[in-house]
Amino acid sequence: MTKTACMDTSYLIIILSLSVLISYVFDLLSSRYKTPSVILLLVSGMLMRQVTNYFAFQLPYLDTILPTLGTLGLILIVLEGALELELSGDKLGLIRQAFWVSFSSIIVTSLLMGALFYVLMEESYFKCLVAAMPFGIISSAVAIPGGRNLNPYTRSFIVYESSLSDILGVMIFNFLVYNAAGGFWSVVSFARDTLVMVIISLVCCFFLLYLISKINHHIKFLPIISVLFLVYAVSRIYHLSSLLLILVFGLFLNNTELFIRGRLDRILKNDLFEKELDQLKNLTAEGAFVVRTFFFLLFGYAADLQALIDADALIVSFLLLLIIFAVRVASLRLSFRGSINPVVFIAPRGLITVLLYLSIPENLKLTGFRDGILTLVVLLTALVMMAGVISYRETETL
Repeated sequence: MTKTACMDTSYLIIILSLSVLISYVFDLLSSRYKTPSVILLLVSGMLMRQVTNYFAFQLPYLDTILPTLGTLGLILIVLEGALELELSGDKLGLIRQAFWVSFSSIIVTSLLMGALFYVLMEESYFKCLVAAMPFGIISSAVAIPGGRNLNPYTRSFIVYESSLSDILGVMIFNFLVYNAAGGFWSVVSFARDTLVMVIISLVCCFFLLYLISKINHHIKFLPIISVLFLVYAVSRIYHLSSLLLILVFGLFLNNTELFIRGRLDRILKNDLFEKELDQLKNLTAEGAFVVRTFFFLLFGYAADLQALIDADALIVSFLLLLIIFAVRVASLRLSFRGSINPVVFIAPRGLITVLLYLSIPENLKLTGFRDGILTLVVLLTALVMMAGVISYRETETL
């Protein structure tokens, strides 16, 4: 290896290491000052872009790296959230509330945004609805860290709601994109595929739980997570609701007492299961942290600063913000039992929104849609969340 290649490798290692350390500092600051780390990461990415522009250097393959990182991050983040969810009798009411709030918000928000795009863009309403769908989904990657300092009931609701929003949003988005013809048989096909995915998920759960109980090798969880990635990717190729597998697996592992009883308990679990489950949770959390770090850094790097100050992009972004929080107030008042403050402010758009928007097929993309809108909505919803959480904590302290 030449000296120049060694230096390039060293610089790359330095950049990657500093990125993780800076993100860790941002996470600590986020916990203390209630500032979403996603904002700091996006701004850091934008600053990094200015530095590389100054030295006439551009990061290659961004169009490929961003969707790949987004998919990996989505899997790990949903798994991380599912591994924290407990299914018990006293949680059913909370789960029901979270489901109806997330489902109604996605549907109503997307329909209204689609109508806005239809008026502004003069495209077919279906294409407008497909473009609007990613903006109707709450990002668990941002919402869950944003609500971790709240009371247990509110925090649990945010975890359930944002995780369900990711799952339902992806399922509805896939239904729209891959069943563009519509009609009765599209609905039947979608229901059939969902049922198939549930069955595949349950079979995978029993198989992976068996592996966890029987593998004695010191490397245990990376192969298991790799199996999840593999099944997810294959299911996605066939347009199945692959994210459902991740949610079911996480819920299954964290609530084995509901599904594994009697002889199955002796076969599929061992004395170290709880300790091993904690190790899996830690591995998933740290993996999600690393992937989320590089995704938002690169997303900020890819953002065009000129597009962020475009007048049309700013106007549309504020209109989208108005729709998001108007619908959120209404849905929480109808379905959430408790004070809607600060829950009403925790509706960030993030990784899932970016990932789905980037995956819209070329034939369904809106012509002339401002590039800055996506970044602006992510930033503005994160800022609203920050303001809401800070004001709530200050009021609580008083």
